Amino acid sequence: MTTLLNDSAAVLVQQLLAQSGELEIIRSQLDSGVTIIDLGITASGSLAAGISLAEICLAAQGHVTLVPLTSELPTAHAVAVKSDKPLTACMASQYAGWQIATDDFFGMGSGPMRAAAGLEEIFKHIGCTESASHVIGVIETASIPTDTACELITTACQIEPQNLTLLVAPTSSLAGTVQIVARSLETAMHKMHELGFDLHRIQRGTGIAPLCPLGKDDLLSIGLTNDAILYGGEVEIWVRGDDNSLNDIGPKIPSNASEDYGRPFVDIFKQYNNDFYKIAPQLFSPATIRINNVDTGNTFLFGEVNSVVLLESFNSALPSD
Repeated sequence: MTTLLNDSAAVLVQQLLAQSGELEIIRSQLDSGVTIIDLGITASGSLAAGISLAEICLAAQGHVTLVPLTSELPTAHAVAVKSDKPLTACMASQYAGWQIATDDFFGMGSGPMRAAAGLEEIFKHIGCTESASHVIGVIETASIPTDTACELITTACQIEPQNLTLLVAPTSSLAGTVQIVARSLETAMHKMHELGFDLHRIQRGTGIAPLCPLGKDDLLSIGLTNDAILYGGEVEIWVRGDDNSLNDIGPKIPSNASEDYGRPFVDIFKQYNNDFYKIAPQLFSPATIRINNVDTGNTFLFGEVNSVVLLESFNSALPSD
């Protein structure tokens, strides 16, 4: 019997809570009974909390680590992710495809609660929905979810409030930054889905992107975290099937296939009045992708790391003279 994504994530949540003091996170409960785990709003959070948050986003179907990075960038580490179940890990759970939007709250929802709700169009293509008795969600937000936001989630997932656990962190927090930079593999897979590729062909995958500096606010942090993947993310996947389709789709996957490519994301964001949905979707993907065809033994590499834009972006977080 296959273990539910929400059940797998719940095990990691319990491990997280057992180290709440060490990880500098705060657990609380709303009057409705919803459990809130704060990893960076009022809590300090930590690098380890960010790694745990990223693995919960993956519903325990992948692993995240910090690895040393030697480069001219003002950072000493990169965030590496690997999964042998990338379809469920990245697309059914980690992808921030659920906008939690009410009159008094907005946040980007990810984690296995998405599979329990099954609201997004992508689930019609990948399947992977589930009925869970206890639901785990991750929200990128700078404020604690309101009662109406929680009700939106519990209604969609068909659960009682006491059976909902939400982990929250703003983009500009340490934990929030780590879990976003851990999305290099996910962005590649989502881009491939948008290009019409059958994601069921992908057997496993890895990704790595430089851990960007913390931004002084969420807007700058959105720019820094996106740039880490767009200009520094390197993804490798193993697929089955024919080579011709890989040769055809490969050049369209990396971020340099977009007309908006070539500037720090914060500049692009401002051009579109800080509206993600006005930016050409082709931009949201890693800098490079290596595709290994396990059926033919052939390997394909597309894209390139852009250290010039990365350096410009990361240096924007340094104190000005």
